[in-house]
Amino acid sequence: MEEFRRAYARLCAAGGAAPQEAVLRRLRELGEAPGRGRLDLAAQSLSLETCGALGRLLPGAAPFAEVALGDCGLSEEGVKLLLHGLCSNTTVKSLDLKGNNLRTMGAEALGKLLRQNKSIRSLILEWNSLGVWEEGFSFFCQGLGANNFLQRLDLRNNQINHHGAGELAMALKRNASLQELDLRWNNIGLLGGRALLNCLHSNKTLKRLELAGNNVPSDILKAVEQALDHNQDRQIILSETQNRACMLSKEILNLKDEKTKQFLDLMDTIDKQREEIARSGRISAERVSQLQEALKEQHSIMNSVKAKLQMTEAALALSEQKVHNLGELLSAMKQEQANMVERHFAELQQQKQEGADREGKLFRDLSACSEKNLLLRNQVDELEKKCKVQQDQLFQLKQDLTNTTAELKLRAVQAEERLEMEKRRLKQSLEDMESLRLKEVDHMTQHMEASERSLQDRVQRLEAIRIALEEELSQVKAAALTERGHAEEELIKVRNQARLDEQQRLEHLQEKLRLMTESRDEAQNCCLKQKQMVSEAQAKASQLSLHADGLRRRIEELQQDLNSKEQEKVTEVNKVKVELQEQIGHLQAERTAQEGLREKIAALERQLKVLSSNHREALLDKEGEISVLLEKLRMKEADISRMREEEAQRANLLQNAIMAYVQGSPLRTHSSRK
Repeated sequence: MEEFRRAYARLCAAGGAAPQEAVLRRLRELGEAPGRGRLDLAAQSLSLETCGALGRLLPGAAPFAEVALGDCGLSEEGVKLLLHGLCSNTTVKSLDLKGNNLRTMGAEALGKLLRQNKSIRSLILEWNSLGVWEEGFSFFCQGLGANNFLQRLDLRNNQINHHGAGELAMALKRNASLQELDLRWNNIGLLGGRALLNCLHSNKTLKRLELAGNNVPSDILKAVEQALDHNQDRQIILSETQNRACMLSKEILNLKDEKTKQFLDLMDTIDKQREEIARSGRISAERVSQLQEALKEQHSIMNSVKAKLQMTEAALALSEQKVHNLGELLSAMKQEQANMVERHFAELQQQKQEGADREGKLFRDLSACSEKNLLLRNQVDELEKKCKVQQDQLFQLKQDLTNTTAELKLRAVQAEERLEMEKRRLKQSLEDMESLRLKEVDHMTQHMEASERSLQDRVQRLEAIRIALEEELSQVKAAALTERGHAEEELIKVRNQARLDEQQRLEHLQEKLRLMTESRDEAQNCCLKQKQMVSEAQAKASQLSLHADGLRRRIEELQQDLNSKEQEKVTEVNKVKVELQEQIGHLQAERTAQEGLREKIAALERQLKVLSSNHREALLDKEGEISVLLEKLRMKEADISRMREEEAQRANLLQNAIMAYVQGSPLRTHSSRK
């Protein structure tokens, strides 16, 4: 506002005139007031320079909403400059120009303003002379007809005659925004009233029309009031229907928005659930594939273990066959030694008998070892059976897992982690078992090789002994008689050597028995460990089956929840459809009601037209009757005036007679005495 005031002062200075103090004071007061104020310059004598400055400042967004320029004595040029500035203004809502004696140029400027301005809602033109010049007023009426924003127009005391009223009627037929028109204290007359009444049949927005002091007949005023009441009723009905339609449209839009939001939320939740189910399905499929790969690896490991067991069995069979062959060789050697000892020396027979007993013991030990090997083999077979059972259980678990892949959705990650841990543990245990089995097999092979080497050495020694004995026998046969003493010494030496050999053989066999017992103990320990591992695997498998059952139940619960949610969604969608159908039915009923109201309005309009035509005919008849009655009234008035004159003459004569009688009667003297 301060900028507006400075701009006004600057423009006045540029025009070579001093700014008016009243205008500056009003602008200063307007700047101090909050919001958009009111520029009140009423009763201020505004110069042409001030009008020009204000006209240059008013275009655009002025800092006030009301302009009061009443009784300012504006000239034609000043009014033109001011109104030219207001043509492009967008903030002024009310303009007051009363008492400025506006004439032709002012009316033309006002017409231009009404054509171009789109913000003014109230225009006060009281106490002007717009109706005196018909051309300017017709231009003003043309602008009024082209305007669709003005709502209130005050034209009191503007000397508007019936021609101006006709122009106004033509403008009102084209205008669709004016609601209040004040035409009091003009010279409209009967013809102007009829023209305004006729225009009200086509104008449906005018609610108030003031025609007092215009010499308009009362019946026309009543008809105008009826037309205005009809317009008001029509506007009220239209506003109510529009409000109802707006409310219903808003409610429908709100319901549509709510239902669309609910539907979108349901679709989002369904999409999320589907995504979660798909993701869990993918994860479970990946985990199942990983489990299948792990099972395949375990199967391959079990196959390798079987192959190793078969190899160990083959090695054991070979070792047994070698032991059997060695036993046969030993029996043959014993028989030969027995024959040689029986033939040559009784002591050797006794020693051989003892050796045979010892060898029998060794054979018994070997048979016991073979029995132990058989027991170990049976244990290995049992382990294989248990492994097969485990494989069957694993295969059954695999089938259960394949059957429950659709059920492992939410808790699959934890189960997979546990399965991975168990897989690692089983893999570690299988690796440990494999390493132990390899160690045992290596140990057994080493023992078998050592036993084979010892037996080969023994055979070689026996062969060497046999060769030596044959040589000795040949020497004995060749020189039996000559070397008998030497033979006895050699026999003693042989006895000692045999004893030493037998002792060494017994020590070797005892060592072998000790190693076999140790290997048996180790095998038993391994079997116990394998049993423990199998029991642990079975317990874990039972836990996994219980966990899988829990997951299956959880998935069934989730499926039931999904089914319940889908049913709820379907019920909600059906409810929404039913509600929408009900609302559509209500809207259709209201639409039919509105159509009925429109038909009633059209029928009422037709009735009004018929009534107006009848009323016009009646008015014409009444006008004829009124003219006849007026003539009769004039005649009666003439008779009454004549009778009054006669009565006045009679009264004067009577008064004179009474005065004369009173003056001549004794009552006058009595009244004078009193």
